[in-house]
Formats: sequence, C-alpha cells, structure tokens
Amino acid sequence: MATLTPECEDVYADVRSDASETDWAFLKYNSQNEIGVGGSGTGGVAALAPNFTDDECAFGYVRVTTGDEESKRAKFVFIAWTGDNAKIMRKARMSVHKANVKDVFREFAIELLASDQDDLDAEAIKTIKAGGANYMGQA
Repeated sequence: MATLTPECEDVYADVRSDASETDWAFLKYNSQNEIGVGGSGTGGVAALAPNFTDDECAFGYVRVTTGDEESKRAKFVFIAWTGDNAKIMRKARMSVHKANVKDVFREFAIELLASDQDDLDAEAIKTIKAGGANYMGQA
C-alpha cells in the first residue's frame, strides 16, 4: 500500500478547479511506498510529458479541453507511467499503488498506461475518448 502526501489532494483540486490555470500534475515516488507531488503547471500534456523519464514509474493527471465553437468541455486524463528502464520491482509495486493514487485522483475520462513519450501525444489523447457531441458532423 502506498501513502500519498497531503499535497496530492491539493494539486488534484487545483487541476480540477475551473478557477485555476493549473492543468497538469505530476506525481512521483518520494520513497518505496510514498508518492508525492513532483510538479504541476500549465501547458497541458506537452508540458507534463517531459517530467516522465524512462527509468522511473510515476503518475500524471491532466485537464484536456475538447469540443468545438458550440461547446467546450474539460475532460481529465489519468496517466500511469512505467518507464521501459524502470526497476522491475518498482513496476510491480506500481500496479498495486495505482489503486491508492486513484483513491485521490478519482475523476477522469481516460486512463492511459504509458511507457514511451510517443504514448503522450496530446492530439491522440484528445481523440481516444475525451470528445463529446459533434454538432457540425450531423448529416
């Protein structure tokens, strides 16, 4: 079981808040069983992605705005990152710890398991499931 630092709840609320410009959060391991905030900011997936390295396991949470000129919607993406060169025991623990992170980061439209920077393409993420009504595509 992993313990999340209290700042994790704060950054989750900040990303979800319509009053905040913060649109991503990065969670990293502080120790074997403690997960804390490794960063947050603006810039969406493009700004979050460089935080993930191939030798670690981590988590991300990002707000994605979708829609068209008729309707804009905020959707949220939960990212579980397992770097290709991360230690095998860290990867194994992460599979269990993900449930603890999801106890705090509860609301999301997409859950993405990523291990390569190519998995974090912002446009591809938007089209997976984050879309909604298509007012212009009606025949």
